Amino acid sequence: MKACGRWLFVAWVVAMLAGTAYGVERFPPPEFTNHQLPATQFAPPRAAAMQYVDVALLAGALGLASYLALVRRSRRGLFFLAVASLAWFGFVRHGCVCPIGAIQNVTLALFDPTYAIGLPVIAFFVLPLLFTLFFGRTFCAAVCPLGALQEMVALHPVSVPQWLAHALGLLRYVYLGLGVALAATGTAFVICRYDPLVGFFRLGGSASMLIVGGCLLLFGVFVGRPYCRFLCPYGAVLGWLSKVSKWHVRITPDECIHCRLCEDVCPYGAIEAPTEGLQPEAMPSARRRLVFFALFLPILVAGGALLGRELAVPLSMLDPTVELAERIWAEDHGLVEGTTDASDAYRNTQRPIDELIRAAVLQRDKLAWAGGAFGAWVGLVIGVKLIWLSRSRKQVDYAPDTANCVSCGRCFWYCPQEHIRQGWIGAEEKDAGRTVTLR
Repeated sequence: MKACGRWLFVAWVVAMLAGTAYGVERFPPPEFTNHQLPATQFAPPRAAAMQYVDVALLAGALGLASYLALVRRSRRGLFFLAVASLAWFGFVRHGCVCPIGAIQNVTLALFDPTYAIGLPVIAFFVLPLLFTLFFGRTFCAAVCPLGALQEMVALHPVSVPQWLAHALGLLRYVYLGLGVALAATGTAFVICRYDPLVGFFRLGGSASMLIVGGCLLLFGVFVGRPYCRFLCPYGAVLGWLSKVSKWHVRITPDECIHCRLCEDVCPYGAIEAPTEGLQPEAMPSARRRLVFFALFLPILVAGGALLGRELAVPLSMLDPTVELAERIWAEDHGLVEGTTDASDAYRNTQRPIDELIRAAVLQRDKLAWAGGAFGAWVGLVIGVKLIWLSRSRKQVDYAPDTANCVSCGRCFWYCPQEHIRQGWIGAEEKDAGRTVTLR
């Protein structure tokens, strides 16, 4: 019955994708104009009082999710809370304000004193961070609408090889650095512009992003939460805080019996298996590898910074000022035919073209520094990842990977020890081993 319901949900998402893609072109522009319909990036303004209502609901949902995951340990409760969060923060609020996109607002406010940022935006950005610092990623478990939507379609997830998961996991750090670099220079809010799922919440958007989002959801049927695990920049920040969280969800409150059910059922590869550590004969080579990557880290950072500065020109084309200056310069030199609405509007202001060119050059210089910082960040991320993978660890029981665990509750939902604690099944000793039988 549950599987049938989920498949109906997937069918509804596909139908909605077709309907929203059709809605973008349902009223095409008339033939006598070259005007292109803009893609909606922002939700309609909301009354100030209702914004604070949303903040209160966010705080309540975070508190309830933390209680359900750590105290009540209810997978069913987390699932229904995720449905409610998807309905309200997703479809009712159209995915905005979004803590993920708020990264850019906060960054721009830090680098541009003239940019005003509202308290609700700050609250949406900070509250999930604070809860993660204390309780792990319970925001991802049942409050984030993007995570909830992917949770609903994870019908037949398969295991992703660890080497591939580690490599793809670097993309979210790259995306985070790119989003911060472009927001700090006032170039673009790429995290919002290229959000693959927000178009579903707003029942409209560019056809290309709706297709990307639809493909991502179909991919999510077999790979659990692909956006959360490999692309979400906010998830990267939450992962750092969850690693040092004061409390975190546990698989079993009692002794681990090594049944491996938690490892098999986790669709996100967030269960760390027991290990006895490295054999004594392998320790010297492991130390040498660790020292090599530690010494190689500054080279990666410096090389990344140099390469990142070369990105100033391609990144600057995302800036409307630079794009307009390039267009007008090309028109004046006969490199393109005709004009655009934007170039005509600027010429009608009677402002000097040189003024626009100077502004574009200044913006490109800012992006050279931002690109260097972005490249250094990428080099740092790769280097730290190599060092982290080179470390030796010793673990006795199966335990959540605190950085990547989204506290969805699947692990303790399937744990026999948890079933015994809840009184759902009984345990009896037979021969030399323990068996678990249904009552």
